[in-house]
Amino acid sequence: MRGNPGDGVLLTDTSNPFGSSEPSRGSQDPVAASGLIEQFFRREYGRLVAILTRKVGARHVDLVEDAVQTALMTALTSWVAKGLPEDPGAWLYRVAHNHLIGALRNNAGRLRILEAAANELTVAADHPASPRFDDEVSDDLLRMLFVCCDEAIPRDSRLVLALKTLCGFSTAEIALRLFLSEANVLKRLGRAREHLREVPPDFNSLPLQALQSRLASVHVVLYLLFNEGYLSAQSDRTVRREMCDEAIRLTTLLAVHAVGATPETFALLALMHFHGARLTARLDGTGSLLLLKEQDRSLWDQDQMRLGAEWLQKAASGETFTRFHAEAGIAAEHAFAPSFAQTRWKEIADLYAILDRIAASPLNAMNRAVAIAEWQGPEAGLALLKAIERPPWLLGYYLWDAVLGELHRRAGHNEEARRYMERALASAPTGAERELLRRRLASLESL
Repeated sequence: MRGNPGDGVLLTDTSNPFGSSEPSRGSQDPVAASGLIEQFFRREYGRLVAILTRKVGARHVDLVEDAVQTALMTALTSWVAKGLPEDPGAWLYRVAHNHLIGALRNNAGRLRILEAAANELTVAADHPASPRFDDEVSDDLLRMLFVCCDEAIPRDSRLVLALKTLCGFSTAEIALRLFLSEANVLKRLGRAREHLREVPPDFNSLPLQALQSRLASVHVVLYLLFNEGYLSAQSDRTVRREMCDEAIRLTTLLAVHAVGATPETFALLALMHFHGARLTARLDGTGSLLLLKEQDRSLWDQDQMRLGAEWLQKAASGETFTRFHAEAGIAAEHAFAPSFAQTRWKEIADLYAILDRIAASPLNAMNRAVAIAEWQGPEAGLALLKAIERPPWLLGYYLWDAVLGELHRRAGHNEEARRYMERALASAPTGAERELLRRRLASLESL
């Protein structure tokens, strides 16, 4: 991953960020059913893919995905017309399971797989909420993440596979997060799936050494899952709490397991908790993004901030210091600052400098420039940005133009500010971000 925007960008809370309510059993409200489709797509898609793939093998992941997608589309029609079933999760599992059995029966080359899996699938259909645990990874979805992160698959391809197959990301969302074209995403996804078909991993008995070597890639997938929830690429939703909560749930499972109980995992979990604590305050009543200085800090979840501090303290054990340690340190500075004005910007700038040494990225330098602008003034931040030569993949990136526009605005360079903000506005992916940029442009017009 080439990096993601940090807390200082546009002086808004756009850095790397589950408690989503369960549907009431037996609800028969068609409108409520319609609204829950997106929630179930995100929360159940990866879980169903993981459980069913464990039954029939990773080589058949394409059939599993088709079955799960069919179940979700069937739910969209049935639930809206008839209301929610008594147990929505079990309903989805049964429909996906039945479709998968039918697909396997229709493929003569897969009959042996069908014979081996049919009994287990049928039994499991009666108990969909009780996946079996093994000694290595105690959750089907987390276990499948390790399968997708096989080192034999090129790095970006394995990230694309995991984000698409298990996290339900769209092609456009993956392209934005990995700075790839959508065509490139599709090519990488096809190659990764082809690898699973040719070299099917043993889903239930990955050796400990394989799990450990794949841990770094699993961290990146969880990090990107959280980021998509914290600042979504979807045009109609800015914050998707259920994705943040699922990322925290999976990372917690990882952190308490022997394979994943490392300082890097602890730091990643601390980072998620610090950002998760501020989710409620990031939007106003109309769904508009709030600048960091505009947020009501009394809405920040103190219990979650304490959890972040506990995991960060645990991450300090030993001599390991990773990018997640640096980012969690930055998030902690924001979380525990008494006010925006009392934020320790020098310490944040120093942490971004350390982060850039650990995981060099122009985006880390961009965030450092924002912190320096708060500490030493906008001209100092602009000087740092002007010294950076942007790589091709970052040209036209809306947040870079937005930061330049904001710093020029604060420095009194109104024409430059307007030019950069208009460029950022033209390429911003979501309505909330476009609205924020329009507000900044309006502040220029009033000068």
